[in-house]
Amino acid sequence: MTETQIFEPDGRAIPFVDEGDGPVKLVLIQERDVAADVLGVVAHYLAEEAGFHVLRIGHRTDGQDVSVDARVEDALAVIDHVGLGDTWIGGHGFGGTIARAFAQSHADRVNGLALLGVEDSDIPLAPVMPVLIIQGTDDADTPFANGERLQATAPERASVKSIDGGEHLFPMTHPIETAVVIEEYLDWD
Repeated sequence: MTETQIFEPDGRAIPFVDEGDGPVKLVLIQERDVAADVLGVVAHYLAEEAGFHVLRIGHRTDGQDVSVDARVEDALAVIDHVGLGDTWIGGHGFGGTIARAFAQSHADRVNGLALLGVEDSDIPLAPVMPVLIIQGTDDADTPFANGERLQATAPERASVKSIDGGEHLFPMTHPIETAVVIEEYLDWD
């Protein structure tokens, strides 16, 4: 797998992994550090097998909690550093919450959302863009009902897919199933 790099805009150390060079571009924001690798196998599959360009962005390496807005700006800095103009954006758990906030702030840079294990958050979906929601059926941390509630706010453009038997870390325990759902949804043309 591709090595973690560190980008340091304005002294902020932001880890990221950039792999693949395909026409479908996807930014995935980690729920925890990139080192936790919850999305690693999913991203690698999408880059190697599906031919996507996948950029994973982690939390700042200093370990300090920062605001959602600061995480959005970190993601934008890395996206610009890598040179992505527009992209799908998503994440797992809290990473998906950051992706939702990013789409609200930078809708002109986002083709759609891919949310894995949706948190119960008051951040609404950005208008117009398509939304893929993937939920584990046995997830106690971000229950399936969270995804259904979010989908109900935009039923004409949001889809909920399930990972049977998936608990909260389903992207790590069911990586190929998760990656295939993303691949089929994003690479439909």
